[in-house]
Amino acid sequence: MIVISGRDRAKGELAAASITALGARCVFLPADVSKLDDCARLIAQAVDFADGLNSLVNSAAVTTRSSLLNTTRAQWAEHINTNARGPFFLMQGFVKHLKEGGRPGSIVNILSVASHCGRSWLAPYAASKAALAALTKNVAHAHRCDRIRCNGINVGWMETPGEARIQETYNEGGDSWLEAAERRLPMGQLAKPEQLADLVAYLLSPLSGIVTGSLIDYDQNIVGAPCDSEGAV
Repeated sequence: MIVISGRDRAKGELAAASITALGARCVFLPADVSKLDDCARLIAQAVDFADGLNSLVNSAAVTTRSSLLNTTRAQWAEHINTNARGPFFLMQGFVKHLKEGGRPGSIVNILSVASHCGRSWLAPYAASKAALAALTKNVAHAHRCDRIRCNGINVGWMETPGEARIQETYNEGGDSWLEAAERRLPMGQLAKPEQLADLVAYLLSPLSGIVTGSLIDYDQNIVGAPCDSEGAV
């Protein structure tokens, strides 16, 4: 049984139907993880729907651009509440559920390479992802003896509908932004969601064994290395 969630009911129900068509029962539960009541309700409903719930993936995030100097209080709150506070309380509810049943489980938090520093125009985003990175290790350490594993993936530049909207809004990239971007990247492509999904499934599954507290840089550029001659960063 798979439970997925998000703010867009139509999109979520379509995704749930497509997963169910593949042979796995899936239900969509609407929620906005920036709201604490929604986090509590989501965990409670997920437990009811999925008997023996044993995995959690925190992938919701806002990625709007702003720097130290132009970030508003509202933007700061949106990033922290969605990208760090929401996952914190979802993990809290999930771990409590596992401990009540004395069962093992696994958490994967979708982070960002921006958690290492981030561009100047990603100040609140970088801060929120860095907070979640620290929480990932903290939860892993606190609950390793409960056999609850917690890992994170620092994702690099990825091709998503959200990224396309951002490129159109901030960079005036038009329809050709993806082709231009991939042409200058070392491996000739942005990260793809379907590729990342395999890594998430591995970390959730028993195949990843005892791995916990790990933060994996899922990127083609190396943190700490200088720009190469062709301008990839």
